[in-house]
Amino acid sequence: MIAEHHHLAAHGAHLVELRLDYLMTPPNLKRLLAERPCPVIVTCRRQKDGGRWTKSEEDRMMLLRQAIASGVEYVDLEEDVASSIPRFGKTKRIVSYHNFQETPENLPALQHKMAALDADVVKVATMAHSPHDCLKALRMMRYSPVPTIAICMGEIGTPSRILASKFGAPFTYATFHAEKVMAPGQLSFQQMQEIYHYDTINRDTEIFGVIADPVSHSLSPLIHNAAFGQMKMNRVYVPFRVPREELPQFMADCKELGIKGLSITIPHKEEILHQVDKFDEPSQQIGAANTVVWVDNERRAFNTDYKAAMTSIDKAFGGNEEGGSALKGKSALVLGAGGVARAIVYGLQRRGADVVIASRTAERADELASKFHVRSSAWSLRHTVRPDLLVNCTPVGMHPNLDESPFDQTYLKAGMVVFDTIYNPEQTLLIKQARENACEVITGVEMFVGQAAHQFRLFTGEDAPAEMMRQVVRRAISAAKM
Repeated sequence: MIAEHHHLAAHGAHLVELRLDYLMTPPNLKRLLAERPCPVIVTCRRQKDGGRWTKSEEDRMMLLRQAIASGVEYVDLEEDVASSIPRFGKTKRIVSYHNFQETPENLPALQHKMAALDADVVKVATMAHSPHDCLKALRMMRYSPVPTIAICMGEIGTPSRILASKFGAPFTYATFHAEKVMAPGQLSFQQMQEIYHYDTINRDTEIFGVIADPVSHSLSPLIHNAAFGQMKMNRVYVPFRVPREELPQFMADCKELGIKGLSITIPHKEEILHQVDKFDEPSQQIGAANTVVWVDNERRAFNTDYKAAMTSIDKAFGGNEEGGSALKGKSALVLGAGGVARAIVYGLQRRGADVVIASRTAERADELASKFHVRSSAWSLRHTVRPDLLVNCTPVGMHPNLDESPFDQTYLKAGMVVFDTIYNPEQTLLIKQARENACEVITGVEMFVGQAAHQFRLFTGEDAPAEMMRQVVRRAISAAKM
């Protein structure tokens, strides 16, 4: 524990919690506190409150009193025992409440009750079952007359940890290491510092984010926060896990949360069009959007997947949609019929390409082909097409299935352009084999960074540091393999 304490302090932690209930043997408080390199909170949590204390309540109370007598900076007292431990010396009192089942409706009344227990700081930790629970917690922090930390646990609750300081919390909680999570949804100290730049978040910080379900795998927070940091912008990009049925409520909550822009991904790309005031033509034609920005109190949707994919393809073939595309009359085989395929088929059709769609689900291929007046092919017959452009929009070859490819190498011909929209890994088996066969390749990293760069422009009005974003993605993918 002492080593971890010194490590965190050396890396910029201003306050460290000492969890005495995690110790296997009775702690030497005098030694622990004498060697502290920064202020500490002493906590000894009971099992019913999510802790590991197994000895008697009398022993636990004695430890807490000893910590106060030793002059520790903060002591954490659960709301049902706070009145039995009086204030002493300069030690500040954190009065806490934990609920691992739900986020109660009566948070303001609960906070008022806890504040009356001679609290210097009120801490409320509850389980989030919807994004709206996060708003309730953040709202309580913003309007509390006593410094309050309100944390929603679980992946859905992660935004409450990241945004705590913007909404007035004196500090928030993170774990020593990502593998030593003490509460569900908790981020590591390193993640809070290096990804979200927590120490720079204040009341004026503008909020952006990504909504998905699930959302923890998303690399978007990495690249957007890195871009905000490089451009010295007082902005933070937050992952919001939003279940499908919660989308309308979340979008209604965005105004109070102060959200300025969102990236939209699975499963919300189609439904989001019903939750906005305006959308651009590609979003309307594709039937999906991946970006929402707030402009003059209007919610406006855009499809930057389309722009990013077609920018890469236009670069390979020459020309563009407005000035005449060299794709006209070229044969294009699109594998898959999901959201990304819809965006790419729309762009190819507008440029006059001869498009064929092949999907492992024949009905989806037929439906997409009918929508854009192009052709479909049975999956088993995909190799009978001789395309100038091959685009993989399926997950075949995605991590961890690295030895799979959606298209046999035998049919990859020199001069073909092969575009794999998978970005993890960047060098899929399809891309590797295409290079071996002297094909020109476009990787999924180019599309991922491209769509994010277009989003950044919509969010901020400025050009994105695309090369830096590309490097961040590649480092993250490389680290994930280790």
